[in-house]
Amino acid sequence: MMTEATYSDKLVSITNEEIILEHYYFPTGKKKVVRLDNIERIAVEKPTIRNGKWRLHGTGNFKTWYPMDYSRYKRDRIFFVMLKDQWVNIGFTVEDGNQVEKIFRDKSLIR
Repeated sequence: MMTEATYSDKLVSITNEEIILEHYYFPTGKKKVVRLDNIERIAVEKPTIRNGKWRLHGTGNFKTWYPMDYSRYKRDRIFFVMLKDQWVNIGFTVEDGNQVEKIFRDKSLIR
């Protein structure tokens, strides 16, 4: 069932039920769908060299995976998704960080 996106850009789409991360898998570029009810929490951080500001795609520490974003270094925040059933976290960026942060806060996912 396809639900209408509450937010969408070239990197991510967010619906009431899921987050769709574009260009997630390497090297195929296929997307990953994460159900909101499978998210333990989301953290929001200012990008730094230590937390993925220059990570274009993939991982540098085997703990956090980043979908492809060649402009990540220009973004104002990185969202880190901790999943209930996976050891690996997801770090992703969006084009409108304010809007996405508000959506996640309204859903009580940011803690």
